[in-house]
Amino acid sequence: MMDNKMICTEQFENYVEGGEVKGFAFLGRLPYYRGLGLSMVEDIQVSVDGEKIAREDVRFSVRGKTYTLDEMETVYDDRWNFGEKARIIALKPGGLAPGNHRIEFAVRMRVSYLPFVPTTKDAKELALAA
Repeated sequence: MMDNKMICTEQFENYVEGGEVKGFAFLGRLPYYRGLGLSMVEDIQVSVDGEKIAREDVRFSVRGKTYTLDEMETVYDDRWNFGEKARIIALKPGGLAPGNHRIEFAVRMRVSYLPFVPTTKDAKELALAA
C-alpha cells in the first residue's frame, strides 16, 4: 500500500562530500504505517539504472544523523517515523550524469507481530538536473 510512495521525487541529486562528488542521494519514506526504531530496519537496497549498490555503500540519514546500514543494527535511540523523509545516500564515485535515471529502493524491516520479514520495493524514474 505504501510502496508507491517510498521514493520521493524532490531532492534527487549528486552527493558531494569535501568538494568531491562521491555518489547520489534521494529522499525515501518508510513503507510502514507506524514508524520503526532504526535497529528494526534490517536492510536497505538501492539500484540505479539496473546496477545494484553494495550494502556497504548505502548510507541512511535522518534529522541530521547519518548511519551505515551496519551501524543502524544497533541504533536503539533513533527512529524512522511514519511519513518522514530520510535521505538515502548511495556511494558511487563521480555520481550520476545529468538526465533521467531509474532508481529502485527496497526496505526490509522487522515488525514484532509479523511471522515473516517483509521487504517492500519501489522504483521510479527521476531526473538529475545539470
